[in-house]
Amino acid sequence: MNFNELALARYSLRKFDPRPIEEEKLRLLLQAAQSAPTAHNNQPQYLLVCKSPDALARVDRCTTMHFGAPVVLVVCYDPAAAWVRTGIDGKNHGEIDAAIATAQIMLQAADLGLGSTYVGVFDPEKLALALPELAGRTPIALLPVGYPAPDAHPSKLHTQRKPLEEFYTEL
Repeated sequence: MNFNELALARYSLRKFDPRPIEEEKLRLLLQAAQSAPTAHNNQPQYLLVCKSPDALARVDRCTTMHFGAPVVLVVCYDPAAAWVRTGIDGKNHGEIDAAIATAQIMLQAADLGLGSTYVGVFDPEKLALALPELAGRTPIALLPVGYPAPDAHPSKLHTQRKPLEEFYTEL
């Protein structure tokens, strides 16, 4: 499958098969995050891999959008490691770097026959209390990952896209 086919086939999976993800595949997901480009190569992205029943229960207390996945990756960045622009905008770019890593994980998952969905609906303060392992890191997303359930399918809206001409302006 070429990249365009992969990008079009990938969808937000909201119904997972309970079988575990093989360690080799999980490692490839982690390597996809590790290889993501970052500002000044500071690599501020950090993943908390939640797969034990206890860890998944703690995540469930912070969101309603776990969807029964066997693994939830908590995607974070370390503000101390993130590059802070001192010029034009003064923003901390760790969140952007972590978002790029998240996109790479989702595409790697699809390439491996796994599904995922980007969950931004969670209470960060509640998550920090439930997962003290996050100390000093800022979570940006929860990423449920696993095999699609046999009856899983994309939403009806998955293939509905604006015309390409509405996505760009040529100068």
